[in-house]
Amino acid sequence: MSAALPSPPRHSTFWTLKPNAQRGVELRLMTRLRNATTLTRHSNQKPETPQCPGKPHNTAQQLLQDLALTAFSPMVSLALSPLSSIQPFQASDSSQNAVKETPLANAAFWAARRGNLALLRLLLNSGRVDVDCRDSHGTTLLMVASYAGHIDCVRELVLQGADINLQRESGPTALFFAAQQGHNDVVRFLFEFGASTEFRTKDGGTALLAASQYGHMQVVETLLKHGANIHDQLYDGATALFLAAQGGYLDVIRLLLSSGAKVNQPRQDGTAPLWIASQMGHSEVVRVMLLRGADRDAARNDGTTALLKAANKGYNDVIEELLKFSPTLGILKNGTSALHAAVLSGNIKTVALLLEAGADPALRNKANELPAELTKNERILRLLRSKEGPRES
Repeated sequence: MSAALPSPPRHSTFWTLKPNAQRGVELRLMTRLRNATTLTRHSNQKPETPQCPGKPHNTAQQLLQDLALTAFSPMVSLALSPLSSIQPFQASDSSQNAVKETPLANAAFWAARRGNLALLRLLLNSGRVDVDCRDSHGTTLLMVASYAGHIDCVRELVLQGADINLQRESGPTALFFAAQQGHNDVVRFLFEFGASTEFRTKDGGTALLAASQYGHMQVVETLLKHGANIHDQLYDGATALFLAAQGGYLDVIRLLLSSGAKVNQPRQDGTAPLWIASQMGHSEVVRVMLLRGADRDAARNDGTTALLKAANKGYNDVIEELLKFSPTLGILKNGTSALHAAVLSGNIKTVALLLEAGADPALRNKANELPAELTKNERILRLLRSKEGPRES
């Protein structure tokens, strides 16, 4: 899930310029930097006319400082705020390993985030910015470029020696961020230079889990081809299949199932992929999972089944798919039934579907209540009575 960048600091006049004007500022500053960098490569040669009036030492180092301070003043934490908002593997970071942020490092992070290859290359070639510099959360330039999908910047960083498998404090690597955002070209490139699928976030997240949760089928396919474990789980037990089912990503689900994913593997709370797909109303996912052998009556630890949850939500398309596989319509282990849940939800069509499938309106829940005692809706009551009549005669 991608989040928008926050508004830039108001004190920076650069950010108030229109995009074309910003680009003009970048080009002028980068031209000055390139010229100064070239000059300093010759035995202390100085320009005859200072290119920055009023500044006595017009060196590449000084111009780099000008570049950072005048145009790229936003701090790394601002530029990278979307990274700290990534779900579902978010974990609070500490600042125990905080690195001192410098204007030049800030400029490099900005360039990596925006895909400004020319600026990034100039900063790296200046020797003043370490290719593996980090912000206070352990984020690297490569992570930022990978997250944003700027393959040219990723390539430049890797070829300049960036460590591909460095982890942020919360655990993710550049591969994780590229997979989470669906940048398959970046994922493939990182694998060419030794990216590992084994690293985990503090919540147990892996690149495969992230790609599956956000429905990036091509990335999932690439990860599996490069050895990602189909049975990866978050520490709460959620698998790649579970996360894809939650999001309703049918192509990913088919790929995972054909690659050996366990269709009935639940989370620690007993929630199976079929259950979560039913809760979210993904009827096509429910159909595919049932055809692939999903247990229609698999109950969560609290006793609720996929049918009961769908009845509670009023997801009639899901209910129709489940009813094709004859799920339990009676009282469940938690002391209630799908019909009780449907009546409570007030969905007339759901009640009608369940009654037509054979749900018994004479069954009482654990509180000794009939379904008819849970509603005042006359249409629902008439439906229930129409099914009670034949039993009483």
